[in-house]
Amino acid sequence: MLIVGAGPAGLACAIRLGQLLEESPEMAERLGEVPVAVLEKGKGVGAHLVSGAVVNPRGLRRLFRGHGLRIEDIPSYGAVDHEGVYYLTPSSALRIPTPPTMRNDGNFVASLSQLSRWLAEQAEAGGAAILPETAAQKLLVTGARTVGVRTGDKGRGKDGEPLANFEPGSDVTAKVTVLAEGTQGHLTGVALDQFGLAGENPQVWALGVKEVWKVAKPLDRVIHTMGWPLRGGRKYREFGGSFIYPMGDDMLTIGMVVGLDYRDVEVSVHDLLQELKTHRFVRRLLKDGERIGWGAKTIPEGGFVALPRRLNAPGLLLTGDAAGFVNVPALKGIHYAIESGRLAAEAAFAALQPGRTPWTPGALASYDESVRSSFIHKDLEQVRNMRQAFAHGFLMGGAMAGAMTVTFGKFPPTNMHTEPDAAQDLIRTKRSARYPAPDGKLTFDKLSSVYLSGNKTRDDAPNHIRVRTDVAEEIGRLWERMCPAQVYEVAEDGGESTVEVTPSNCVQCGAITAKGGRLTPPEGGSGPEYTLT
Repeated sequence: MLIVGAGPAGLACAIRLGQLLEESPEMAERLGEVPVAVLEKGKGVGAHLVSGAVVNPRGLRRLFRGHGLRIEDIPSYGAVDHEGVYYLTPSSALRIPTPPTMRNDGNFVASLSQLSRWLAEQAEAGGAAILPETAAQKLLVTGARTVGVRTGDKGRGKDGEPLANFEPGSDVTAKVTVLAEGTQGHLTGVALDQFGLAGENPQVWALGVKEVWKVAKPLDRVIHTMGWPLRGGRKYREFGGSFIYPMGDDMLTIGMVVGLDYRDVEVSVHDLLQELKTHRFVRRLLKDGERIGWGAKTIPEGGFVALPRRLNAPGLLLTGDAAGFVNVPALKGIHYAIESGRLAAEAAFAALQPGRTPWTPGALASYDESVRSSFIHKDLEQVRNMRQAFAHGFLMGGAMAGAMTVTFGKFPPTNMHTEPDAAQDLIRTKRSARYPAPDGKLTFDKLSSVYLSGNKTRDDAPNHIRVRTDVAEEIGRLWERMCPAQVYEVAEDGGESTVEVTPSNCVQCGAITAKGGRLTPPEGGSGPEYTLT
């Protein structure tokens, strides 16, 4: 068994496989010395993981039921005891009733990076081999079946030339390959195209940028905000909001999430977060504090209507964010990732039984059936149109979302469609003039944030970003503002504009893939080294 990605979906899959193999020593012996391998492109498990995160424990309870672990054993910053939702204007914060989809009774606050490192320990205890610094570069396909992946080379120079420390990639073959790459997975995109798995609607994305702060006064509740600094007008298509979560007595995390179907070239999620912190309601939470962590990542937001038409192909399964299992109005996806990883393990294990072959068409179809019968499918179906509703602006979208909530998704009776993020007509305002200048205490620039991420990408590494550099100026400006890591910069020469790319700044958030470029797998071990995100 080969699992690509050591996030919650991939690790849950590895843990469940370990449980099943412990109960079936004959199968374990037949699969050999390394029955389960997990590839992780980051420096270590958790190095590339970013999330809020308020975690619904449902998936974890099901994963560890009957195996001697309790929710209390899982690293967290405690249960959600109090919460509040606020509508912000530039000068006020109006507390509003918490929408039913956003209620967090029974959930707990965690760092996804820390949680995944703990999950990795459980997976290794069950016999899984986790291979960090290993990027899956190519899907290996024989005929119409997946037989594994090819890993990327290491030690190549900027122009692709082998350096003194060059190590070629290798082919890792397996009877079943589980793609748990998370958001904007490279091999997932290949599989959707190659096997015709893509659904009727395109996937759409949001970009989240977050910071971790050490604070003088503990935060006593989970906070979500909507409204300012986003604009509610339909012409802007600015959908999103912020989260502020307690992390024990001396830390909190604050983040801004914005849908990437926005239209204004001047929008910068990183700078919107800096602007948010200047609001008096937020500023007082950070008073006398120090920023100690930063990260950025995309989030699949298409929901139910953008799910793949199938989650399996011969020898292949899709899980977690790679499949698009995120409940946008609930701001949740981790428990779906864990549950889908568990279900993928059970389908793969069944297909490996004597007399069965996971490469034959339909051999892994039980996974799709299990997902359709699970809380993943039910939850996402009930909120199937909520993200699309906000294309009509904040007020109309809020009214439609309310009707969808009270009817459990039965209104409207049909599925609304998604549009590719890059298909939106662009406008340009003077929005960036209102972003606060970085002061190094409350507000920060992008490069200092990249440094705080622990990014260790070599300056002379091959460019893993595929973009045209001769695009129209408005596209170049869009990328320049959008990127939270200052990878793209528009240069003008004699009236002509080109885009200069600094790939060593990249924190692999994936936003460029949603807006006209393509993020491909970088050298294994490069990129950020998140610890608290």
